[in-house]
Amino acid sequence: MTTADTETRELQEFRREVADWLAANKPEDPGFLLPQSFMEVGSEQVLDFLREWQYKLWSAGYLGMAWPREYGGGGRPAVYQTIADAEMRKARVPICFNTIGLGWAGPLIIDIGSEEEKARYLKGILSAEDIWCQGFSEPDHGSDLGSAQTRAVRDGDDYLVNGTKIWTTLGNFAKYMILLARTDPNAERRYDGLSYFLAPMTVPGIETRPIQKITGEYGFTETFFTDARIPAACRMGEEGQGWKIAMRTLQYERGAEAGAAGGIAIIPISTQDLLAMAADQQRDGQPVLQDPSSRDQLVQLMIEEKAIRLSDARADIPALCTDYPFSLPLSNKLRTSEWSRRMRQYAVSLQGNAGSRYVGDARAIEGGFWQRAYLNNFSVTIGGGTSQIQANIVGEHILGLPKS
Repeated sequence: MTTADTETRELQEFRREVADWLAANKPEDPGFLLPQSFMEVGSEQVLDFLREWQYKLWSAGYLGMAWPREYGGGGRPAVYQTIADAEMRKARVPICFNTIGLGWAGPLIIDIGSEEEKARYLKGILSAEDIWCQGFSEPDHGSDLGSAQTRAVRDGDDYLVNGTKIWTTLGNFAKYMILLARTDPNAERRYDGLSYFLAPMTVPGIETRPIQKITGEYGFTETFFTDARIPAACRMGEEGQGWKIAMRTLQYERGAEAGAAGGIAIIPISTQDLLAMAADQQRDGQPVLQDPSSRDQLVQLMIEEKAIRLSDARADIPALCTDYPFSLPLSNKLRTSEWSRRMRQYAVSLQGNAGSRYVGDARAIEGGFWQRAYLNNFSVTIGGGTSQIQANIVGEHILGLPKS
């Protein structure tokens, strides 16, 4: 009997344990529309439901399993969280909505935060007591994060913050924001004038306004700072280090770094779901799956899906990535979000005229699930850097192409 054999049996037993717990504890249909991702939490009713679910999952020990035990985590090897997440996807349980905390702020604090910051923030992220949002993008600067103009001026033990942030998912519910602000407008390099804050959202001078999406749902907000006093103790790192810390944060957001607490941020949709829907569709009086062109497109999407999964596995094996060591992590966001967009778009097109029907229409196929999924996917191809920005990253940092 080898150690590997013992570990394998232990992990298999753990998988069964998680599956049994999820089967017994998966929430029933609440009677209202649940979000497909953390970017559609638009009401207190939905928030309360998801907050209760995340707390229950964490209390059972299946969230934050690899985070330090002294800060609310499980202190176990990351493979346990990987297995738990896989079983959550299989069971199709609700999302863990506090994604910016679980996947970006939390791992950042674990990696480079002080002991005080870890003790202050991590447990609240896991329990869903403390919701986090992100204050990077601004209305006038699009994807040019380095041109951020929200100002943070030192005033004694505080910074006075003025400016506007946009696309602050969960901003109207958040207790904290990871905030990038300009502390030195005269820096020779614009990147050197930025600083990074773990900013409270509850101080006077901060206002959020929800933004309605094309789906009719909410989830995004625009955030306004008017002489908002942010304690200097909330600054992460030194003044002028904000750009470096923000780039590290984006690595978590784009899937290039590990460390997320786990859970499902977006309801998983696969080509198997697409095939199940397509099996009931007809074109010119014949099943659509008998159409050669439709079958070819479906197979192409299945091949891409398999390639993405194999690439993710390959990225964890250094010997298989010696030619371009960071190519797979850096291209992951572009590959997955664009494949996801095309897959959802094709699903709607397979429905023919019924593809124009939406959620709430009694005649909509699968209740308009695919239409909603397609429209929601635009958030994925924009958030964390648009697909165009991601293509630039691949060109410049992997292929070595010039910026021009």
